[in-house]
Parts: sequence; C-alpha cells; structure tokens
Amino acid sequence: MTFEPRQASVNTSFFQQQFLGDDVTALPHWKTFIDSFKQLGDEEMLSRSNDIARFLKENGVMYNVYDESSELHRPWKLDALPFIISKNEWSVIESGLIQRAELFNLILKDIYGPQRLIKDGIVPMEIIYGHHGFLRECCNIQSPHKQMLNIYSADIAWSKDGKTWVLNDRTQAPSGFGYTLENRMAMARVVPELFKGLKVRRLSPFFHALRTALNAMAPHQKGQPRIVVLTPGPSNETYFEHAFLSSHLGFTLVQGDDLMVKDNFVWLKTLGGLEQVDVIIRRVDDIYCDPLELKADSQLGIPGLLQAVRSGNVRIANPLGSSVVENPALNPFLHAVSRYFLSEDLKLPSIASWWCGQQPALQYVLKNLSSLVIKKIYRESSIRTSVDATMLSQQQLQQLQEQIKAQPHLYVGQEKVDYGASPAWVKGKILPGTALFRSFAVSKNDTYSVMKGGLTRTSLDKENMFISNQIGSFSKDTWVLSDEENNTFKVNSEQDFLYTQTDDYKSTVLSSRTAENLFWVGRYAERVLGNARFIRTIMQYVEEANNAFIDDDYKLKESLLLALTKYTHTYPGFNDSAKLSHPWKELESILFDAKRDGSLGYNINCFIRAIYAVTGYWSTDTWRVLHEIEETWNKEPAAQHTGHYKMISVIDNIITLVMAFISLNRESISREQGWELLDAGRKIEQSLSLISMMQSALLNKQDEAIDYILLEVILNSNECMMNYRFKYRVSLKRPLILELMLFDPNNPRSLIYQVERLKNYLSRLPQMYGGQATTKHERLSFEAYSKIKLTDKEQLSELNTTTQHYQHLESFLTDINNLLHEVHNAVSVTYFKHAQIQLQLFL
Repeated sequence: MTFEPRQASVNTSFFQQQFLGDDVTALPHWKTFIDSFKQLGDEEMLSRSNDIARFLKENGVMYNVYDESSELHRPWKLDALPFIISKNEWSVIESGLIQRAELFNLILKDIYGPQRLIKDGIVPMEIIYGHHGFLRECCNIQSPHKQMLNIYSADIAWSKDGKTWVLNDRTQAPSGFGYTLENRMAMARVVPELFKGLKVRRLSPFFHALRTALNAMAPHQKGQPRIVVLTPGPSNETYFEHAFLSSHLGFTLVQGDDLMVKDNFVWLKTLGGLEQVDVIIRRVDDIYCDPLELKADSQLGIPGLLQAVRSGNVRIANPLGSSVVENPALNPFLHAVSRYFLSEDLKLPSIASWWCGQQPALQYVLKNLSSLVIKKIYRESSIRTSVDATMLSQQQLQQLQEQIKAQPHLYVGQEKVDYGASPAWVKGKILPGTALFRSFAVSKNDTYSVMKGGLTRTSLDKENMFISNQIGSFSKDTWVLSDEENNTFKVNSEQDFLYTQTDDYKSTVLSSRTAENLFWVGRYAERVLGNARFIRTIMQYVEEANNAFIDDDYKLKESLLLALTKYTHTYPGFNDSAKLSHPWKELESILFDAKRDGSLGYNINCFIRAIYAVTGYWSTDTWRVLHEIEETWNKEPAAQHTGHYKMISVIDNIITLVMAFISLNRESISREQGWELLDAGRKIEQSLSLISMMQSALLNKQDEAIDYILLEVILNSNECMMNYRFKYRVSLKRPLILELMLFDPNNPRSLIYQVERLKNYLSRLPQMYGGQATTKHERLSFEAYSKIKLTDKEQLSELNTTTQHYQHLESFLTDINNLLHEVHNAVSVTYFKHAQIQLQLFL
C-alpha cells in the first residue's frame, strides 16, 4: 500500500490524522489529493457523498441480493475516497496480470487439447478431472486464435507488509468492469475537484480493446458481427452490469430463450424474424449453457449451442469449460506451470496454498487448520465454498476436518491474508477498512491489454477476510497514476467513447424478450392504474355508505364490494357475506397483500419486475420516479391503516407516480418498435380494464339509487366525470355513459379510442419472414374495431325485463374482450415466441 493509517496525536489535522499520522511524510500524489480534499472540506465532502449515492440510484445502478430478509434491488454503494495506485506499483501489477492471463490461456488450451500438463506430471489429474468446471464435451474444441481465454480477471490484496498477492483468478465470466466504469463516471461527475493535479489513467482504452477483441472473434471474417450479451436474467446479482454493457457498448442483451440453434447456427429471435448471432458474451455459468449436452434441466441455456460452437459458426467469450481453471488447487503448481510454458517465474504470486490431494499438504492443512482459509476447488452458485477456519469453534473445526479427510482432493488450504488498511469515507468520518482490488485483462494482438484501474471493494469488518457485495461491502473508484501528459484524466473522457462506439455498428434490433417485457410494462402500468382507481373509488363510496349518506347502505356496499371482487379477481373476497359488514380488513388485503393474486400490491410488484427486465430503456428522471414508487410502496404496507383516508392517500401517491412514469416515457422513448409495443400493451390493458369494470358493475339492474352510483363509479374510476358533464350537461344516463365510454372517438379513455390506436400500432409491426398478407393480429384488431363501430348503441341499453339483465351489453363486452385476448395471443406467438422444435443431438 502507499500508506498505512496510524494512531495520531490530538493536535494533528483531522484528515492527516486519519490518513497519515504524525510521523509519516505524504507521498507526492497523496499530498496533492489531500490538498484537494481539504479545499472541499468535511461538510462539502459529506454532501458530495450523498450526491454520489443519488447519482448511482438515479442511474439505476443496482446489485441484486438473495437474502429474503432484505430488498432484492440493493443500491450500489461507492466510497467518495478513491483507491490510488502509484505508477511504480502499477507497472509491477500490470506486467504480472498480463503474464497470468497468458498463462491461464495456455492452461485452458492444454486442458481441452493435448493435456501435456497432466501427461508430464506438472499438474495432478484429480485437480482437473475432479473439478465441476471440466466439461468433457468441450475437449478438442479449439479456438482458431492464439487467445482462447478472452477476458481474465484477478482479485488482488495487499498485506500489511506492503506485499501484493493474488487471491482469486476469474476465468469463467469475469464481472465488475461495468460497475468500474459507472464508479468512474460518478466520481467524475460529482467530485471532479479530487482529480485536480493527478494524472489518472483512463478506463476507456480497455473498453475499446474489449469491443475490438469481440469483433475479431467473429467467425467467417464478418465486418459487422452480431454480438449479444447472454444474461441469466433480472434476478442475477450483477444484472445491472449486463444491461449496462449491452446499452453502452451497443450489444443486444439476451436470455437463453431469446436464442435458438438451427442448422448449427445460433439465431436471435427479433421482431423482424431470426438474425444470425456471431459472438456471445456469456454471463451464464458454462454448465447451464446447453441443456442438450450439459445440464439437462437448465432453463438458462440454448439447446444445441455446443454443436454450433463445434461447427465454428459462433464464438463464446469466455469459452464453455473455462471455469475449470478458476481453480485454487492450481495455485501450488502455478510456478511450475509458468516455467513449463513460459520459461519464467511468476511476476505476481498467488497466496500460499496447499492442495489436500497430496499427503504432505494434507497433513500440513490438518495440523494448521485453525490458522488457514479452506476452499473447495470449485465454486457453487448459491453456496459459499470458502471457510475462514480461524473463526470456527472447536466443534466446527472438527467437522471441517472430517469433511477434508473424506474427500481431500476437493479442498485447498490457503494462508489468511492480514490485509493492510485502506481509508473509507463513511458518514462524514474517515474509518480504516480492508480492500480487495479486481483488475481485468482482455485479449489484444496475441497478448493482453489490462484495464488501467479496476473494481475495488472495501469492508469495515476487519475480522472478516471475505469482501463481497453480497455481504454488504461497498466499492471504490480505483485510480492508476501516470506521468504521461496524454493520460491526464478529463471529466468526460470515459463517456466519450461510449457514444461513438455504435456509429459504425449495425442498427440495434429489438429482441423478442425485450419486446415482450416492454409490452408487459405497458400492460402492468395500466393494470396498476386501473386497479388503484377502481379500489379508491369503491373505498370512497363504501365509506359514504358507512356514514349513512344514502338509504339502503348495506345493499349499496354489497353491490360495490362484489363488483370489486369480480374486477380484481381476488376470490372468494366479498362473496363471503361475513366480510360485507366489516369490509376494511379485506380492503386492506386487496390493497397491500403482495402475495395475493389481483391485489394492488401484487400488480405493483409485477410492474416493477417488468421494468427491471429492460433497465436500459429508462431515463434518469424515470429511474427517480421508479425508485420513489418502490420506496413509497415498501414503507406504506408496514404502517397501521386505521381509516380509509390514509389508505386512499397511499393509492393517490401510487397513481401520481405511475402517471409520472407514463408521461416521462411518452416524452423520452424514441417512437420506434419499443415505444409502440409499450403503448400497445397500455391500450390492450386499458380496454380490458374498462370492459372488466363494466362487466362487474353494469350488467345487472339495480335499485335506481345504487344504479346511479355504479354509473358514477365507472366515470370516476376512468377520470371521465368532467368529460361527461362538459359534453352532456345532464344527470347521469346509462345510454350517454355507454356512448362516452365505448364509442366516443374524442374521449381518450373510451374503448374505441384505445382499440383504434392499438390497431394502428399493430399495423406498423414488421412483417415476419417477408410476408405481405395481413397478419392474424391485424385482422383481429380490425375486427374488434369494426364491431365497435357497427354496434347498435341503443340496443346496449336495453334491459331484459325477465332476467333484469343487460344481455346485449354483456354479449358485446364479452365479444370485444375475447377478441382483445386473441390479439394478445397472436402478437405473442408471432413476435415473442418464434417456437421451433429442438431436436436432441445424440441418441
């Protein structure tokens, strides 16, 4: 480390006391940084820290967690103090990282090729064959390029004596470089003063190199290859980074269902049909990537992918099977492997390790177990496979010892690093923490290019050697210093390349999954609004009935509450007559119970999940609204709601925020296929919501007073009372309300208004596979529109005096409802599924 915090006297300035102590002379770059920090002052830095958190939150920077006791989407945390690496330190680290990347590339090629390391006794076979990441199906699949390993990452720590150690090597799907760039952009935007006088190396050359490397991987020498980012989905912990890389590098974000293998080529399902994929950046563990040949029950992969790779028609970064070298059991043998392949010693050593598959090492580990860290040779996605044995009780040590003895070849003992201290700015105070630095290398011109920076994670728990975002650590921007003038950092230097990379790239297509998610964002937005407005209106009238503002209040409540149950489908609901006398507990459940199908809480959760599935589409202002929706909804159900006024206030807030979301996107999303599908989803849902309201409230003849209030409910729930009064200037009449809500082309809430715009949106969707005929969804939407136009309006108000039922209205609403559901199904089959039979490759 460049410094170590020490205990200082009371007379020393606060900053220098925490950073350097009395007896330490600041290194030149730290002196420059301290001067900039002091000029801002403690209060301003505290304010800037809050601004950094707000900047990241508004940009939608998240890290997902799996702890059920906490929220899924955890905001990304960034320390305002950077992690600074001097030029001299960096020259050693950089050369060491390049060497290790080249070495692991050679190991990977050997494992799936000639296997000379095993045959010549350099590496024991159990380390390779006993590792879950060794895929026999990938043997002899060799890259035509020198680099088989495209992206390499290493976790580096500094001990208190200043020595540098590599703790982990990441070769399967290294993550973190998207967060690294987001950290730099946040620091450059919020605290540019701290860069003053420091020649901080830029991150953008790494992303240039990454894009160049991926283009060079494409088979068949394509000039503009189709590159996709394969993600497990929105629930993955680093999904934000997947979406970030996709949107900022101009690559299409896909999940397994978005791709298919046909004729040994990989195809992307888009709104316009199938497009060939040339390169896949995978963020899915290799074992899940092909259910035909690897993990049969995987829902994340693409059936037949390995055969397409064997045929040379698609390249994957990093290649399937590369997790086998993400193996701590290789550490004891790396020096020998380096001399074997490179004829040189390691420049950047791994932490001292003992593989228990060898008897002397096993005895050492068992004898010194209480002072070591124990790791399995492979990682498991949902289980921690590393144990700090220094923190275990005697009984736990005994159990661990038995596990090691039972399968010694699966375990590695490692020396526990006594981390050097790294200062952290926490709530206005500088506290000592521990830091783990992750850097990245990408293949370039038969060697590797290293990012001049990286992702530093910091923990304040000095007793816990594991530093991870999953257990609450936070990040730092990493500054690598240089003496070269042309590397001087500029505030906009990192963003510049992001917006020029796609100039020569083929136009971005809308994948089927993205299209479907945007469609459902529109549907859920309107579903939330429809439910919220109808629930609010019902609550208001029920409270008025409770206060005896009208005669026969029980009959009115019964009609209103049964209509609510039918509309929300929250059965049995108010069909249970016992709930009618005391409805508020049931109303609270319909409002807040997120696990109850049809409740407002359930629909809000569906809305938020759909939004996070297409994170790259939302502007900063939109993210601000979305976070407010989440915060509003997460805190309100926890409160005790003793009266309807507070419950209605919650609904009012949600309605306002969802309307703000819709309005912002109406102004910011480009009027292309994405917007049209989002708005088409809104139009379908608005139509179905209106139909459902009328079916639940207007089909049966009621007492005159109740019938009048039910008509009011329909108008108020659709924000149309003012429209009615302005247009007709008479008391509520059923025929006039039906005319306004079903047939008025100038009323933006009417059925014909929605269906006409839906018809126009669907007519502009691309013709599949070059077809010219009218599509099924166009025919169905036109049929729905025509049926509305040709319906006898007066007939809908006719009452069957025998059954006291409006049969014509019911038939009309049912027919339109069925047609709209058929429209949805036709759009889904045509544009979202592209289903084709996948044949098993081997019998």
